[in-house]
This record gives sequence, C-alpha cells and structure tokens, in this order.
Amino acid sequence: MVRRGVLMSLTSAPVLDTPRLILRGPSRRDIAPTIAFLLDRDRAEGFGAAANRGEAWRWFALNVGHWHIHGYGYFTIEAKDSGATAGLCGIWNPEGWPEPELGWVVFDGFEGRGIAHEAARRARQWAYEDLGLTTLTSNIVPGNARSIALAERLGARFEREYDNIHMGRDLLYRHPGPDADGTSGACA
Repeated sequence: MVRRGVLMSLTSAPVLDTPRLILRGPSRRDIAPTIAFLLDRDRAEGFGAAANRGEAWRWFALNVGHWHIHGYGYFTIEAKDSGATAGLCGIWNPEGWPEPELGWVVFDGFEGRGIAHEAARRARQWAYEDLGLTTLTSNIVPGNARSIALAERLGARFEREYDNIHMGRDLLYRHPGPDADGTSGACA
C-alpha cells in the first residue's frame, strides 16, 4: 500500500534499526525479490524453495498472515545505504513447528557482509525484550554449514535432531535466553 508517497507495510510489524540495516514488515515491493529468492532452488533449499511463482507468492502471503496471527514473523531486511531488499530475518512458528524459531536468509548479492548476523541479533533482541519470549531455536537443514556457523556465532548450541513437517530432518539449535550475560543480541 502506498500512502502519500510512503511505502506501507502489509503488517503491523515494528521498524527495527541496526547500524547498517532496517528490519521492517513486508511490503508490496518485497514480493518480486522474495519470489526470485524462493524460485532459486539452490539458494532457497534450506528455507523452503518454491516449485513455481504461485507457490512462492503464497509463501509471501503466508508470512504476511503469520504476522497477523502471531504478532511476529519474518522482517524484510533493508540495506540502509541502498534501500535494497537484502533478505529476511525474524521469528517463525507456523503450525507444526516445535517452538518459535529465529530464522534468516540473505538474498543473492548480499552474502559475506555480516548482514544475517546483524539482523539476527536485532531480531532476537526484539523477541526477548518486546515479545517477552524466553527461548528461541534455529532449525537448520543438515549440511547447511553457513547457517550452523552463524547459529553458533550467535551463541546457539546444538540440542537435537527432529523431523520438520515441511523440510524433513532438521537440526535444532538453542539460543541463549534473555538472561544470559550479554547475549540478548543488542547491536553495538
């Protein structure tokens, strides 16, 4: 929705800042980059790759609905320097999930800049401080070494394997809680 030249979120998501990023609710302008990501099977395999445009569009709509049902979901990651849509990060807990998950993905061309780390720390801080969550997991497809390394960099530790109803076998990493000394995720 556009109102007076300002692009409006499709949800009531807050806007979160980090030194280099804006985490905001999904808007119409995010549909095309999100669909492009989801249609790239190699890049989106561990996130939920889509077989076609319609399926990818439905995932985008699912995220909007998730915000309305839970009051949280995936933020769009926007690069402050360019305004480009750089990826997704937030709290995900659809039907069948074991518990709320901190998830992230960075779109093509934005890798290797620490964007996922910066966004995940801020989203985790928000989940603990504003939502009042006391624990979070990250559910990672086996073999996704980059996501495992990021989860561990965030202080998460492997807890167990489980069968994800959508993804198959997943590794569940547990993040330190909000009371862990200095690990809530505040961005410097």
